[in-house]
Amino acid sequence: MTDLMNRLPRAAALASAGLLLALPAAPSAVAATASSAPACVEYAQGWRYTDVHNGCGETVAVTVDYTNGQWAPCRVIQPGERATFAGYGTDGNYVTGLRTCDPAATTGS
Repeated sequence: MTDLMNRLPRAAALASAGLLLALPAAPSAVAATASSAPACVEYAQGWRYTDVHNGCGETVAVTVDYTNGQWAPCRVIQPGERATFAGYGTDGNYVTGLRTCDPAATTGS
C-alpha cells in the first residue's frame, strides 16, 4: 500500500508537467473497415424509410451516411435482399451514401 502511495504523487507530478501523454482513442472498427459500398448496392429514400437493396452476387454489410451525421446500424444484406433504414424525416436529413461496415463492431452512439 505504501508503494502505491509513493507512486501517486509521482504520477500527479508527471501529469501536471505534461509528461504523461493522453493516448488517442482507438479508431472504431466501423471507421477502419468503412469504404464506399459496391455500386450494386443501391438505395431509395423516402420521408419515413430508406430502402437498401443488395443487387450484388455476394452478401454485404452496409450502413447509411446522413447529412447530419446521424448514427445508423450496420446491416448484413444477402444477395437480392433488402434492408430498411431511417428516412430523411421532417428536417430533411438526407442519405449521402452507403458504406461498408463491420456488424460485430457497430454500436449506437
